[in-house]
Amino acid sequence: MTTTSTHGLPPGNGDGRGPGTGADTAPGVDTDLSTGTGSGTSTDFGTGTGSGTGTDFGTETDSGTGAVTALGIGPAPGTDPAVVPGAATDSGFRAAPELHTAPGPRIAPGPRTAPGSGPAPGTGPTTGDRVPFFPPDLFHEDRDTLLRLLHEIGTGAEQKFILGDRTRRFEETLQDRLGAADVVACSSGTSALHLILTALGVGPGDEVVVPALGCAPLAAAVLHTGAVPVFGDVDPRTLTLDPEDARARVTPRTKALMPAHMFSVMADMPRFTALAAAEGLRLVEDSAVAQGAVLDGTPAGLWGDAGLYSFVQVKSFGMPGEGGAVVTRDEETGHRVRMLRNHGQDGVHRGLHHVIGVNSRFDEIQAAFQLHRLPGLDARLERRARIAAHYTEHLTGLPGVTTPPPGTDGRCYYVYTLLADDRDALRDHLSAEGVDTHVYYPKTLPDQAAFAPVAAGASGPGWPHARDAARRQLSLPVHHRLTDAQVERVTEAVRAHALRTRG
Repeated sequence: MTTTSTHGLPPGNGDGRGPGTGADTAPGVDTDLSTGTGSGTSTDFGTGTGSGTGTDFGTETDSGTGAVTALGIGPAPGTDPAVVPGAATDSGFRAAPELHTAPGPRIAPGPRTAPGSGPAPGTGPTTGDRVPFFPPDLFHEDRDTLLRLLHEIGTGAEQKFILGDRTRRFEETLQDRLGAADVVACSSGTSALHLILTALGVGPGDEVVVPALGCAPLAAAVLHTGAVPVFGDVDPRTLTLDPEDARARVTPRTKALMPAHMFSVMADMPRFTALAAAEGLRLVEDSAVAQGAVLDGTPAGLWGDAGLYSFVQVKSFGMPGEGGAVVTRDEETGHRVRMLRNHGQDGVHRGLHHVIGVNSRFDEIQAAFQLHRLPGLDARLERRARIAAHYTEHLTGLPGVTTPPPGTDGRCYYVYTLLADDRDALRDHLSAEGVDTHVYYPKTLPDQAAFAPVAAGASGPGWPHARDAARRQLSLPVHHRLTDAQVERVTEAVRAHALRTRG
């Protein structure tokens, strides 16, 4: 799709790599990271509630993987080496001698993946006898690599800490992987939303239809442009924005639709694509949680005018810090986003500002680290998918429990979320059984103080399905570091509660 600039941006291929330091992270996604160790239900990630002891998210990652068939959910723990100086690997980094760690349950080990690529469930620091919702050992085996990168970049002659060659290579690698026209790395997923909306000309006087259930940036990013979010109800099965409800909320002021992929399910992008075309609207795809997901052959993020990914550490391609990326099929949209992220500079003529932009630049250390971890993403996603399939197979049909839609098309397995009639009782039972869970969105967006004034003037139907989901949703651990035994423990704990309460 070719679009026309509404910001007077000049043509060119500038990469927006001007000088500067740091990254400006927009509000709403700040992560309250603690530095202690523990297995608690973990942290406030800006999208829901959570409590418990903090976990160390800054020092590790998964090692390799071995395919297994245990419980039908493999692969089980691997013991591939950490990546530190040594023999070269295809990622450009070097591998140390193999580390011999105590493996978890394993049946018929299969082929291993590239070093440092994961997953290696159960091989990191102990979390006691609890099943952690967020893995406390997420980056453990790559600690030496991260420290080496910090030293190399910090002492390098170039002294380039943002928007350098590593960021460029990271963007180009993702672009090739997706088949996108452009990928623009930026400071956070929230910032990516704001950049997309601004690049598409959304502003004062406009309306953007967003789901009533979801993270705060869905509404906040719209408000930051001066436009107004219009909340639509969600589909009761997928928990994503209902296309028919969204259609009913379109007015002459509507400028864009912004469906979001929720939990483990992509929104119905074919219907939203058709709706946007029929109504002459922009289509922004909030694919922050869905990197690696594919629907009808199209990767998440490439259905509309632009999409995005978040790299905050709990996402499927998370890193030890904040970051995100805008992805698009349209070169002109990518060009505008690239300038907007770096104070409106074109990346060629330093100090010349063509538009009013922001500071949303990407860190070179993180770019190098993500390049290192990218070869293992598919294996980590596959592990999550197998765990989710195991949950669905054994939890579907339980009284008072609704599992996500089955299948693999349009699934991302960022988290695995049940709807439970007695959500709080189930959560308490699982906690007593040593299983940590998470409630992401305890209230709908229009029911929260920050956005209630915007929603107060809305006409038309309310959001009954979104409110029901907020009351009933509970997310189970599904990260790739789980052992087969831990997955079975979660499964049996849920079944025990549901079957006991039935009687």
